[in-house]
Amino acid sequence: MAFKSLEIIEPILQSLLEEGYSTPTPIQAQAIPIVLDGTDLLGCAQTGTGKTAAFAIPILQLLTNSQSFDRRKKIRSLILTPTRELAIQIGESFKNYGRYTKLSYTVIFGGVSQFSQTQVLQRGVDILVATPGRLLDLMNQGFISLKDIEIFVLDEADCMLDMGFIHDVKKVLAALPKKRQSLFFSATMPPEIVKLADTILKNPRKVEITPGQPTVDIIEQFIYFVDKGNKSALLMDVLSDQNIKSALVFTRTKHGADKVVKDLLRHNIKAEAIHGNKAQNARQRALANFKDQTTRVLVATDIAARGIDVDEMEFVINYELPNISETYVHRIGRTGRAGAKGTAFSFCDAEEKAYLRDIEKLIRKRIPVIENHPYPLIDHNPVKAPKQQHQRPQRTTFARPKPESSGDRHRLVRNPR
Repeated sequence: MAFKSLEIIEPILQSLLEEGYSTPTPIQAQAIPIVLDGTDLLGCAQTGTGKTAAFAIPILQLLTNSQSFDRRKKIRSLILTPTRELAIQIGESFKNYGRYTKLSYTVIFGGVSQFSQTQVLQRGVDILVATPGRLLDLMNQGFISLKDIEIFVLDEADCMLDMGFIHDVKKVLAALPKKRQSLFFSATMPPEIVKLADTILKNPRKVEITPGQPTVDIIEQFIYFVDKGNKSALLMDVLSDQNIKSALVFTRTKHGADKVVKDLLRHNIKAEAIHGNKAQNARQRALANFKDQTTRVLVATDIAARGIDVDEMEFVINYELPNISETYVHRIGRTGRAGAKGTAFSFCDAEEKAYLRDIEKLIRKRIPVIENHPYPLIDHNPVKAPKQQHQRPQRTTFARPKPESSGDRHRLVRNPR
């Protein structure tokens, strides 16, 4: 199936062609006709499935076909999204796909001065991409009115819930006109999200891309069992492979991300961190440096990583396994996007084995283990293990041994557990 068969108008088709897109992903093929029909949509799909284009393309087309010729543009579509990075990414999508339409858009988010944002809003825009806090702030100041909204999108609803934004979302919903088209996207559908969707959508059509299926099947995944104290040394060893030109590394905490960056810089590996304590301009600069490969390694926390979309990024490294199994799928979904190849390495210490079991239960497959690396987990097989095997390894374990060959150093074992 080609985009042309979805009855996309010529200005958008031309933009898609210039972006190198000719065939829609499954969610795009299913969602675009529904949205073009004016029907409410409930989309259940994880990152990396082409979800943004699934709503951006039809919104651009619907607004173009009902172009308003008022001298002062009114906000006709609102996309509400949880993080600054994701808002910026969505804005770029509207820019790329709508370059040959006469529609205007802007992105607003907190953490930066509101001056430039309010200047654009005062000139008028058709499409507004916003995070909840800054949106409500500018609404309260009188810079934004939502009374003319025709199409509303709530993106990453489960992340909104995780970040405590649901009350803000409800305030935004109260300001929207009753008569509108609503599109609701979430990677997971816990009871609270189902309840929220019921309050937003009217007779929706549902599009569901099986959770975990696209990402889990496409991406090669491997586990390293390693003692917690040796994770830094193992990371340096893995990154000694020059085929890994760039990698996104995940930690569970902001402090952990900063520590990993310090370790990498000590080993002359260019790295930057991206997390909630970083100023917005620093986060954008770090992401830009990573995209153009000035920075080899970007270290991120889970919330900050929402919205990171880097073309042809092949490697994700879970320095620490997430304690929520769905988060694992979100993380590795940063690679293998839109069908491209990708590899995910995960470091698992003794305390994280329970997390690994939950992840494998969710994705319904055993993740192959790489054995014979220089820093094996001492209690890998703890049954009747002598007491001394549980002691902290000596500092000498950090000295990198000279392997016989790279193949011997990281030998893949198919049935290690």
